[in-house]
Amino acid sequence: MHSDPIADMLTRIRNAAAIAAPSVDVPTSKFKRSLAQVLVREGYLKSLEDATNADGHPVLRIGLKYGPRRSSIINEIKRVSKPGRRAYAKAKAVPVVRGGLGIAVISTQQGLMVDRDARRANVGGEVVCEVW
Repeated sequence: MHSDPIADMLTRIRNAAAIAAPSVDVPTSKFKRSLAQVLVREGYLKSLEDATNADGHPVLRIGLKYGPRRSSIINEIKRVSKPGRRAYAKAKAVPVVRGGLGIAVISTQQGLMVDRDARRANVGGEVVCEVW
């Protein structure tokens, strides 16, 4: 059992990208699906599909995206808010990642959104992760 399934998902993506794997399987949940959809929409991941593993359990198959010479599009993916220390940001204090070159995924009342959309909608929330 994992105490932080979101950190487990991000670690699986980080590890698969380090070995240039074409895809990675992650146990499914609504929150993980939403997070992966945000990363696909922002261009950090290639694809997202439902699958089952060898035991018949449902998983999310996440297709990873690479640039020239098989370099990963994701330089770093980091969990910000953790179960032991939650990180929240007010609408005016939503973080800017790497001077706008990266994204912060924010969990708001309107669902998961990237930092620039949260600033545009003037909403704050829990800072889930940062990607660049």
